[in-house]
Amino acid sequence: MNHARPLPSYLVQRFHGWRATAYQENRAWYRRLAESGQHPRAMVISCCDSRVHVTSIFGADEGEFFIHRNVANLVPPYNPDGEYHGTSAAVEYAVTSLGVAHIVVLGHSNCGGVKGCHDMCAGLAPELEMKSSFVGRWMDILRPGYERVVARTTEHRVAALEKEAVLVSLENLMTFPFVSSAVQDDMLTLHGLWTNTGEGGLEQFDPAKGGFVPV
Repeated sequence: MNHARPLPSYLVQRFHGWRATAYQENRAWYRRLAESGQHPRAMVISCCDSRVHVTSIFGADEGEFFIHRNVANLVPPYNPDGEYHGTSAAVEYAVTSLGVAHIVVLGHSNCGGVKGCHDMCAGLAPELEMKSSFVGRWMDILRPGYERVVARTTEHRVAALEKEAVLVSLENLMTFPFVSSAVQDDMLTLHGLWTNTGEGGLEQFDPAKGGFVPV
């Protein structure tokens, strides 16, 4: 049985407000996008966290970014096992079909998923270690980052792990043959960013400096 119900009234009101203002004022642009298809220059992989507003951070319009969101902005390693792989499918489509020129992995402060991974790896969240935990099994992707953080830091480990989530994802992206090939052919560049949602700051990973620096 389908358990879907009508939208809450406040969302209905917001939709009508958007259609009467933003849509009407830019109707030709929306129709052009619909008819000509999407041609985004960049893919952004960000967290599901409601506080991370990708298009607002970069002042982007519709059609500019191909955005994929998941818990803790993680990319798993390449694993063509015939199972369900939403993030891998999004990466494949962005690179092989849309031909994006950039992939941006955007991490953020106070990430609940990263905190959960930290606690799970530290033995403080046994519920996430259960095989039935979707979150726990997803956060296993970040275990290599946790090991690196534990090896070099004694405090602020969760904050450090947030940035490791970005680095692990960048490393895993390069395990996809079509990504590594595009990077080597100078058809694609990868970028690692971390935003402080409370302070409005943005940092990018600088390979030359081996760390994140303010943008």
